[in-house]
Amino acid sequence: MIIVMKADTDANSDEVQRVVELAQRFPGVSTEIHQIQGATRVLTELYLLGSTGTIPTDPFEEFTCVEKVVRITEKFRSIGRHGGDLAAVGFEYNGIKISQDDFHLFPGLCAVDKREHVDTMFAALARHGIQTARAGAYKPRTSPYDFQGLEAECLPYVFELAGHHGIRIVSMEVTHESHLDQIQQALHECGHATGVMVQIGTRNAQNFELLKAVGQQDELPVLFKRGMGITLTESLNACEYVASGGNRRIVFCLRGMKTNFGDPHRNLVDFGHVSVIRRLTRLPVCVDPSHSVGSRSVSPDGLLDIFHATAQGVISGANAVLVDFHPHPEEALCDGPQALRLEELEHFIEDARVVREAYEKRLAIRPEG
Repeated sequence: MIIVMKADTDANSDEVQRVVELAQRFPGVSTEIHQIQGATRVLTELYLLGSTGTIPTDPFEEFTCVEKVVRITEKFRSIGRHGGDLAAVGFEYNGIKISQDDFHLFPGLCAVDKREHVDTMFAALARHGIQTARAGAYKPRTSPYDFQGLEAECLPYVFELAGHHGIRIVSMEVTHESHLDQIQQALHECGHATGVMVQIGTRNAQNFELLKAVGQQDELPVLFKRGMGITLTESLNACEYVASGGNRRIVFCLRGMKTNFGDPHRNLVDFGHVSVIRRLTRLPVCVDPSHSVGSRSVSPDGLLDIFHATAQGVISGANAVLVDFHPHPEEALCDGPQALRLEELEHFIEDARVVREAYEKRLAIRPEG
């Protein structure tokens, strides 16, 4: 059972404590208080854990600080909507609002390789007013002989250049708990010139110790990529690991499934699940067309498959797009063949804007009720 307090209720107030005391009178019930910094408000929720099926809701609803009492109907206790009774509040990080109502593009380098490439990439984004980007420092690869990323070595100049060009959030994969410390230290040393949203990559989708680690820190939000070969339910349970640790600032990213049925794309594009995730959970949803398609193939209409895959996600209500760009893809040390070129950036931004506008028009003409 989840007791939702009215907006901006102080979790330490006397009235909330009286709600806690009432809950703890029921045998076998323990409580947890969670405070969520949403995109527009602070939300306080009280979780009743244990055998709550016979606990009445009326006594709790009588408190003036209580907005609603919700019985848990899904296994995703922390991230679930529970029949639509819980709002998707989203979050704000470094001045950027991320929620199921917002839309952002995260173009950038799959893997940082040179300082000048980072500078050129961020400068291009700044010219188009983009404040969110991707830049990989840690890269798990299928082969141990492939480029594994520059790791902590590149963090100082990535963060410095991000700040210089007005990039407020850099999405960056981590593969080990120690990477969190390295990122936080580098952010501190540069005076928090930018912010970082840490990615859990598909290869670590069920690395439960890493999931616990990113969940137990609340400084950095988390972008979780669906596991390439596991079910959607298994991936959402992995997000629950993060949320149950205390960090509710999570974005769920669809990046395609590993199956030969997806040929000739790199992965089977799974963007039809955008609306499913928005229905089942409170999480903003991101799509990654670069790793879904995996090539620069052009369709007969003259548009790249990556543009079409992006549109599939955005027209369904995706809240973010994580996409590979590179100033010189032929020089990229990771996934160069799928990277878009900087001269394609303006077209990509405009194409995504047109599709997002179409989604908003779809909402405007939907039937009432």
